[in-house]
Amino acid sequence: MRLRRLHNRLKSLASRPMAVAGMLLVFAMLAVMVTTLVLTALDRVASYANHLDEERSRETLVGAIRTFKFQLGATLNDYAAWDDAAENIYAAPDPEWVISNFGDMTFESDLFDVAIVLDQEGRAGMAYSDGKPLKDGGKGFLPHDLMLLFDQVRSTKVGDNPQALGFVRTVKGVGAAGVALIRKKSGEVEADPENRAYLVFIRHVSRDKVERISGAYVLPGLVLAAPSYRSTHSVTIDSPSGISLASLAWTPRAPGDLSREQVEPLVKAALVLVAIYCMLLFIIGNSIVRRLRTDEAAALKLARTDRLSGLANRDGLHVLLDQALEQARDQDSDVVLLYLDLDGFKEVNDSYGHAVGDSLIRAVSAGLDVLVGENTALSRIGGDEFGIVFFGAEAEARAVSVAEAILDFFGEPLTLGERVVSVGCSLGLALSRRGSIDGGELTRQADMAMYASKEGGRGRWTAYHPQMDEERETRNQMALDLRAAIEKDEIEVVYQPVVDSSTFDLVSVEALARWNRAGHGPVSPEIFIPIAETSGLIDRLGLGVLRRSLTQLSAWPGLKLSVNVSPGQFRDPAFSGHVADLFREAGIDPRRVVLEMTETYFIQNPERARSVLERLRKIGLQIALDDFGAGFSSVGYLRQFGFDRMKIDKSLVQSLGQGHKAVEMLQATVALARSLDVPVTAEGVETDQQAVNLRLAGCDQLQGYLFGRPCSPEAIDALLQRPMELRAKAAALAFANHRESLLPG
Repeated sequence: MRLRRLHNRLKSLASRPMAVAGMLLVFAMLAVMVTTLVLTALDRVASYANHLDEERSRETLVGAIRTFKFQLGATLNDYAAWDDAAENIYAAPDPEWVISNFGDMTFESDLFDVAIVLDQEGRAGMAYSDGKPLKDGGKGFLPHDLMLLFDQVRSTKVGDNPQALGFVRTVKGVGAAGVALIRKKSGEVEADPENRAYLVFIRHVSRDKVERISGAYVLPGLVLAAPSYRSTHSVTIDSPSGISLASLAWTPRAPGDLSREQVEPLVKAALVLVAIYCMLLFIIGNSIVRRLRTDEAAALKLARTDRLSGLANRDGLHVLLDQALEQARDQDSDVVLLYLDLDGFKEVNDSYGHAVGDSLIRAVSAGLDVLVGENTALSRIGGDEFGIVFFGAEAEARAVSVAEAILDFFGEPLTLGERVVSVGCSLGLALSRRGSIDGGELTRQADMAMYASKEGGRGRWTAYHPQMDEERETRNQMALDLRAAIEKDEIEVVYQPVVDSSTFDLVSVEALARWNRAGHGPVSPEIFIPIAETSGLIDRLGLGVLRRSLTQLSAWPGLKLSVNVSPGQFRDPAFSGHVADLFREAGIDPRRVVLEMTETYFIQNPERARSVLERLRKIGLQIALDDFGAGFSSVGYLRQFGFDRMKIDKSLVQSLGQGHKAVEMLQATVALARSLDVPVTAEGVETDQQAVNLRLAGCDQLQGYLFGRPCSPEAIDALLQRPMELRAKAAALAFANHRESLLPG
């Protein structure tokens, strides 16, 4: 019995090492299996991470290439769809202007480095690269693929965008190219098809641009490789004909491999370090997430930033405004939005070009940044509009103070390089007390207040008040009714007599628009004419008045006609063409018609005004300077533009009763016009004494209530049948003039 027990005990002791060995083997097997699984999983994670990174890099690079091409397209559209370009290419060809605005702009330009102007047959009329003319006419920059784009644009149907983009290979390398028809901004092309011109821009993919793309889109080692280069980490650039021009290749970052190399030695060393590996993996993953979040935040900030000024853009303003309103609600404070629009920016852009306009925007942005102070958010909303958000203590008082400072700032001219420009601004102010008004409504109110400043004379700031909504609604409804009245031909035309100052014979009539608004009665021209100008109806209204008055003029063969032209009509590039069409339809001699224009537009756009005047004079029309004495009354404009007639403003006529000084001023004004061989018409004549003074001063034509109010065509017919009434008045005034001289000797 004792021997059996001993045997069993020895057997038990012998089996423990085997059990331990078995446990160790199982543990080792488990460890190997776990290690294998972990390493396999790590390999898969690394491979998948590398794949995701390569796909992200590929999509990013494809987007960068597309953006590179579309940026050229946007620039090309700005230069090709340009009224000045159409003017200087078709209407009045100016090679120096073309070189200055297209060729010279290729010098050290980030937008394009080659500019070529092609005719309808594809021949180069102007070819520049890097600011220098191309002696061979740009042949090395007109490959087959570019001519395919040219053929595509040349065959574009009416109504489609006459522009084509693609990548081409030139003697300089691979670049984005674009071809566009040179046309007006409205899309109209006045030139015949055989005389049309096309603008070609090329933006080459240079080494510095590749490096810029590499840095901007986080693509390390990005290079421009040969088209034969093929790799999982490259993107080909193809021409419009499908030929591979080049490849953009980058060095994969392989984040998965880096992670695996950091943790793999630890996993191989001991399974117990798997936890450390997981921790390291978590740290690395968290680092990648943080980096992605940083990239996302940077991209979001870039999307909300205006590239030209460096300020927040419209989307950025909305975000800043929402944050300020939320803070105001929490802190029981106010938020004020100041809306600013430049006055005269378009004129600067048109006169000096987009480069000066961009410099002006940057200068204004820098000046506003200095003026706004703390607890504010400044943004460029778009074009020449800016928004300033004030929040915190005394936001309203600070906004008013800054508004006054801004007006003072624009009271002085701005120096832009070698140029000095003068612009103004109109400001609108809207208040959200304790954040009670949301951002969208606050923006609308500030915008409405800004337009009230413009309508009030510009160069001022206006605070929003609810009555503006009613006024705008009234104006909008009036604009709708006016549009309907124009479409239904309900605008009446009346005629005011103009008489010869010596015989008082009726020699001319002035056509004036009258509107009897349905359900409201007559509306003063001082009300509906400005509404027509601001709502874009002035072209149709003015041409409608001219059409009806020309039809009526055919019944008065012995009379001349004068018609007022608004600056809004004068700015229309097609205005002279429309006028010529109306005269052809009516069959009226253009020499019987005088177009009356105020000096406002001549002051703002002298070069463009001179060009339009030349086209109108080619038709045969005479041009009169209206309301002389009511505005700037510059002698220089009389001499510079060579007006066919001058109309003295009624304010000078009505001042004649104030004594000899007023009479002497009138006499000097008329003498000035006579010295320039410009005949003078005086308007606003209401008394016999005024008529005598004006006749003795040298006015050859008189107009006013003394000779007749604006009346119907039938009344003019009756006046033509009774000429003795006016002649009797002339005889009486001649007798009064003989009896005593009313003018100082």
